Amino acid sequence: MVRFENVGLRYGTGPEVLKDLTFGIEPKSFQFLTGPSGAGKTSLLKLLFLSLRPSRGLINLFDHDASRLVPDEIAVFRRRIGIVFQDFRLLDHLTTFENVALPLRVLGRDAASYQAEVAEILQWVGLGERMDARPPVLSGGEKQRAAIARALIGLAALVLADEPTGSVDPSLARRLLRLFVELHRSGTAVVIATHDIALMDQYDARRLVLHDGRLFLDE
Repeated sequence: MVRFENVGLRYGTGPEVLKDLTFGIEPKSFQFLTGPSGAGKTSLLKLLFLSLRPSRGLINLFDHDASRLVPDEIAVFRRRIGIVFQDFRLLDHLTTFENVALPLRVLGRDAASYQAEVAEILQWVGLGERMDARPPVLSGGEKQRAAIARALIGLAALVLADEPTGSVDPSLARRLLRLFVELHRSGTAVVIATHDIALMDQYDARRLVLHDGRLFLDE
């Protein structure tokens, strides 16, 4: 599904923040991306989401060379990737339902065609009773679950999550992890960026460890 070969990343003329990354992500796989704060986890997720281009090396995504994709093609490929941002990025003037449905609206789908679909996924993440609420009145955990639902609504083949449990208590963190595990078992590849060792110890999965800009695999 994804293959990095000798990928390096630098911002401007600064030093490389990611160096010689070579690894793959298989379809229907589950992995944690970990490492100390500032190790480059978010930068790596941005490369996976095609919102950054590498300074060097090859990224092959869904059997295509990412460096050869034009902007319109990148937009198409992103529809196959769901991303859960650390800061949620929900729109305060929209309801929970409308926030989750937004990717489908952008695709031009008629509201009647996705109403049941959005309601079902909100029920799945435990927000069936909160679909008419707006983000300012949601708790942090509810916002995170809404962000997860929005990432999943397009039936993504790959889901990326940036510290999805970083601002919730341990009990809710375990519940969120169960959602990702269920998603993986349904056939979606999952990459969770986290520095929470206790969380990773709850599920036996491959760990991609970033240290000093380099990636080490802990299978």
